[in-house]
Amino acid sequence: MNEPTHTLQAFVNETAERDRPGDVFELESAKMLEAHVNGRLWSKLGAMVAYRGNLTFKREGMLEGGLGNALMKMVSGEMSPLTKIEGRGIVYLADNAKNVTILRLQNETINVNGNDLLAFEESIGYQITMHRRIAGMLSGGLFSVRLSGSGMVAIMSHGQPLTLRVTPQDPVMTDPNATVAWSGNLSPEVKMDASLKTLIGRGGGETFQMVFRGEGFVVIQPYEETPVVSGHGG
Repeated sequence: MNEPTHTLQAFVNETAERDRPGDVFELESAKMLEAHVNGRLWSKLGAMVAYRGNLTFKREGMLEGGLGNALMKMVSGEMSPLTKIEGRGIVYLADNAKNVTILRLQNETINVNGNDLLAFEESIGYQITMHRRIAGMLSGGLFSVRLSGSGMVAIMSHGQPLTLRVTPQDPVMTDPNATVAWSGNLSPEVKMDASLKTLIGRGGGETFQMVFRGEGFVVIQPYEETPVVSGHGG
């Protein structure tokens, strides 16, 4: 049954922002994050949909995130998928109507696919990792962001995410474009199925797979995304 028609006042009341004092990140809806900025935080590039207050937005610089990140960017020719938000105010973040989940890390580490990381607090340390890059074969690089420390992190998924346990006796293989996040102690291998007749397209099977071995978890979504950053280097 269709929802009844709203009066304008009812619509305003039902969709109005809802404040939860003390939280840096709040869910305004299942698909929109409200972030309270008092200094600095990081978001996915292009995720800002509105803001109020005195805020500035700047793409992450070459030397931010450590020398390892700078070297990776220089070698790969890739651009960062992160935006630095500074100042004092409130920013609303969303991306392709994806579901948003807020995590509170407590001296913990999680790896998040670059396409599925919406925002994180400045108190969280980060490192951008390039897992695999094959010029001319993929529409973009396969990136993840390793987040460590204590603070709030917002991740995204198309639809309801599913978490799979990984054990030494039971490794998990996933489609990279459906993989959202994985535990900090896991280091996935990225392998190609050499039996496929073509390197482009699915050809009856997934060309690339992420293989998770060890003890931990991996989060997947019921959707396959385009990789996060288009490549331009060899």
